[in-house]
Amino acid sequence: MELRAKATPLAAVERPVPRVGMWQVLVAVDACGVCRTDLHVVDGDLSDPKLPLVPGHEIVGTIIEKGADASGLRVGQRVGIPWLANTCGTCRYCLAGQENLCNFARFTGYTVDGGYADYALADARYCFPLPEDRDPRALAPWLCAGLIGYRALRVAGAATRIGIYGFGAAAHVIAQVCRHQRREVFAFTRRGDAAAQTFARSLGATWAGDSDERAPCELDAAILFAPVGALVPKALRDVCKGGRVVCAGIHMSDIPAFPYDILWGERTVCSVANLTRQDAIDFIALAQQANVECTVTPYALRDANEALDALRNGRIVGAAVLDPRQ
Repeated sequence: MELRAKATPLAAVERPVPRVGMWQVLVAVDACGVCRTDLHVVDGDLSDPKLPLVPGHEIVGTIIEKGADASGLRVGQRVGIPWLANTCGTCRYCLAGQENLCNFARFTGYTVDGGYADYALADARYCFPLPEDRDPRALAPWLCAGLIGYRALRVAGAATRIGIYGFGAAAHVIAQVCRHQRREVFAFTRRGDAAAQTFARSLGATWAGDSDERAPCELDAAILFAPVGALVPKALRDVCKGGRVVCAGIHMSDIPAFPYDILWGERTVCSVANLTRQDAIDFIALAQQANVECTVTPYALRDANEALDALRNGRIVGAAVLDPRQ
């Protein structure tokens, strides 16, 4: 499926199978998650995507061909292809272990073609082995919802009471990690979204309610997956002194002005940008230890626009995943 112009539906097109470069692997796509970032790309919220573009950056597939210098992986192996497609490796950020901030990074399904397709081409150095014994559709959300959620959780620090604002794909993964780590989750959803609140409780949330409700107790940290700037001052009011508000999305509506007194007390607001390869290595290991099980709604590849529309309108519980085999 191809995006030809911003803010337009995806179109089904026939393309030749990509040719493999020396550092690359060619992957037969078994599943590709439908991420809110894909929605921001398609809806035109993110500037300057490659056009025409194949979206999708939560890719699970099987290597069918590899380049001469694509070491460490083998033909026939299951791998995941995440948002971070490659980096320069030489800038100040890369050299400091902050490749997620590289100014020359490229991104899967945004500046390079992604996984809304039968085949995907990727830099082998940015691909990761995945368990062979799991449904690939259930693994797909690990590649962004899980990875970005994990990075946000790390940035939240040692918090034991964590508010999660927006209970979608990333939240339902990280709630399971929190349960494994014996942290308490307080889930904030769209007003009146009883299904999402019930879902959050089923995954171990201590409390679930509307996003405009006051937290039932002081929180140590808040993670905002909902791209709603107005939730930042709300979350600041919910966290304790020294608490941290982590904005985990790549796009967010404007943050309204707020009084200094809700920031005072050494509260902080910060963002999470992209991921590093070490994040992926650490999270994939942790997800297996925590036995993270993703709740997914599968769609055929030809129904990608339908999946995006369902996500846009809040009709997905857990995560939507495209299955080219359907």
